[in-house]
Amino acid sequence: MPPKIPFNRPFITGKEIEYIASAISSGGIAADGHFTRRCAEFLTDRFSIHKVLMTPSCTSALELSAMLCDLKPGDEVIMPSFTFVSTANAVVRAGAKPVFVDIRPDTLNIDERLIEKSITEKTKAIFPVHYAGVSCEMDSIMEIAHRHKLLVVEDAAQGVNATYNGRALGSIGHLGAYSFHDTKNYVCGEGGALCVNSPELAERAEIIREKGTNRSQFFRGEVDKYSWVDVGSSYVPAEVLCAFLLAQLEAMDEITARRREVHQFYLENLAPLEERELLTIPRVPSGCQTNYHMFYVLVGDARTRDDLMAHLKQNSISAVFHYVPLHNSAMGKRFGYSEGDLPLTEDLSGRLLRLPFYFDITRDEQVRVVTTLSEFLVQTKAARPGRQQL
Repeated sequence: MPPKIPFNRPFITGKEIEYIASAISSGGIAADGHFTRRCAEFLTDRFSIHKVLMTPSCTSALELSAMLCDLKPGDEVIMPSFTFVSTANAVVRAGAKPVFVDIRPDTLNIDERLIEKSITEKTKAIFPVHYAGVSCEMDSIMEIAHRHKLLVVEDAAQGVNATYNGRALGSIGHLGAYSFHDTKNYVCGEGGALCVNSPELAERAEIIREKGTNRSQFFRGEVDKYSWVDVGSSYVPAEVLCAFLLAQLEAMDEITARRREVHQFYLENLAPLEERELLTIPRVPSGCQTNYHMFYVLVGDARTRDDLMAHLKQNSISAVFHYVPLHNSAMGKRFGYSEGDLPLTEDLSGRLLRLPFYFDITRDEQVRVVTTLSEFLVQTKAARPGRQQL
């Protein structure tokens, strides 16, 4: 049996332990210390964001965003069904209803052309999700939101350091949410950030994040004591998480350059299979700059995807599917959805397979992935000449 190729392996820069030790020795490991501030400053400056607040996870940032949107029972929020459960959970926890919209076949992002017909008098916000580090069509989404007086929260969990028309993902909507989970490009195990792009939301964001208190203003000397002033929760990360993360952020350019190499190898070596109509490779629209978060392929049908995944596993290669559409889940059905409601989401999610992708994957390992995948698809096409076309 050949050595196993994992789907993901977090990259360690070498400075993480040094920074964590520094945080511990300083005695300030609880929250909002030196390293937390430095991470926030890095993201604020690099991506031209009005204010960044570090959070324990992207889920926390999304929940905080939903609270800032003042969602109430009966409100509606438009989003794709092809996303992680946290996007929907954030609004459901506030009593609002997720309104799912189908996705584009080229990027697997929410189809901006379908958003407006889903807007009702109950709609309060749009939560676009930037899939695989490729931007949604944000100009159109922001224009729709402006006309209908809606807030836009970018779920940029996969989009840190990607851009749309020169603007960083997470910096375009009224709010944005980042993830630093260990499956992402820049990691700290679990971690996130809230991007506040509308200045009028910044003060309340601080208060909600600090359990509903004005503690941040107190430490800046703006009030003589702090107390409970609003609804809130504990959305402040431990200092050691941000110590780890700072080492990652400082290596952002190095990490991105290496991931670009991995992405480009797959792109070039799988293109011949696309020419033979054995699979489809990802597309990056004009004006979008990806951060090379992942590499996925779309094959002809769900059976082929599942058989290919099993074949790769038999050859010690871990490739995985992605989201099960939320509208088809048990919770989605409670909101009145059923199979067939979002045909593109259902079709594409069933044909998608993510390939091993991480900083230190070797060229030989990538060759193994491409060779094993190619041999299977060629043989499958010969065995099933009448199967669904791409």
